[in-house]
Amino acid sequence: MDANQIFLMRITDAHIICTIIGIMQEAFVHQAPYNTDAPRKATNLSVNTDLLAQARELGINLSGLFEESLARAVRDARRDAWLTENREALEEYNQRVAKQGSFGDHMRRF
Repeated sequence: MDANQIFLMRITDAHIICTIIGIMQEAFVHQAPYNTDAPRKATNLSVNTDLLAQARELGINLSGLFEESLARAVRDARRDAWLTENREALEEYNQRVAKQGSFGDHMRRF
C-alpha cells in the first residue's frame, strides 16, 4: 500500500469516527431517550417511608426526579449496549491506529 492509499484510508477513518461521535452525541447526550410528549401513566412504587417523608418535607418532585433518573438509566443502558455491540470494531480500529498511526499524526506538536 502506498502513502496516498494510507493517507486516504486515514481520512476515511477520521470521517467515520466523527460520524460515530456525532451519532452518539445525538442519541445519548442531546436527546431524551424517550418520547417526551407521550402521555403519563400512574405507577405504584415501593419507597422507604422515612425517605419519602423527608423528600416530601423538602418539596422534592418525586415524579420529576424518578423520570429524570429513569431517563438517565435508559440512556446509560443504551450507551453500554452500543459499546458492547461495537466493541470489536472499536478494538480493531484502535489496533490499526496503534500500528499505522492516525490521520494528522504528522501535524502533532506533542
